[in-house]
Amino acid sequence: MMKKVLFLIIFAICLLTISLVEGPFTTKVNAAATPSASDDQIKDQLIENIASRVAELKLVEKRGIVGIVSEVSNIHITITDVQNNTRFIDVDELTKFSSPSAKGSFGISDITKGTTIGALGLYNKESRRLLARFVNVIAPPKYIYATVDSIDSKNLTLNTTTNDKKNLIIDIQTSTKISLYTKDSGITRSGFTKIKVNDEIVVIGFALAGKENMVAASRIIILNETIPPAPIQSGSTESAEKKMP
Repeated sequence: MMKKVLFLIIFAICLLTISLVEGPFTTKVNAAATPSASDDQIKDQLIENIASRVAELKLVEKRGIVGIVSEVSNIHITITDVQNNTRFIDVDELTKFSSPSAKGSFGISDITKGTTIGALGLYNKESRRLLARFVNVIAPPKYIYATVDSIDSKNLTLNTTTNDKKNLIIDIQTSTKISLYTKDSGITRSGFTKIKVNDEIVVIGFALAGKENMVAASRIIILNETIPPAPIQSGSTESAEKKMP
């Protein structure tokens, strides 16, 4: 009898212990397994943000635009491109500006109406605006007709006199293309060593920053054939002889 009572007491203590342990544990598991309303809201917001970002990326692409400035302000530039379309360019604190003729710092305040620029950045297909990351002033090419006065073979330059009587130094670059024009063969490939003093040349190039009398040549065409004189009109010799004493 004593043993039976002792067994019942031990059994009751075990049941009480199990109930105390199982209760809090079960509650925690059920709470973790059932998501709260705030978790659902966070999940929905995350999905919405990802979808919005994907849609935004589809609307934006890298693009470059070239044109002539028609309007400019501190944060916007309006240009007319080569197809006569109006383009809008936005700039911010990350936009970098440059110009081949700039001697110091260069920014949007240095860009004026009528300047040709190239802009590279992020183009929004919906707003049709370009957020520029780089804005570069593009110097228009110079077209020069000149006569070679002297040749500096060491520095690869030509001292010339232009058709409007200006002295100009032509700087030969590694990328300069030199051609020779003849009446019979037309334009053929040539080289620096083929240029001679008194040759007439046509130069296409760009001004160098800080060097007003120097042009970096992108192409040179040598015109070393003497242009033939105009033919004598019929009867002109006879008239000239009659005028002689």
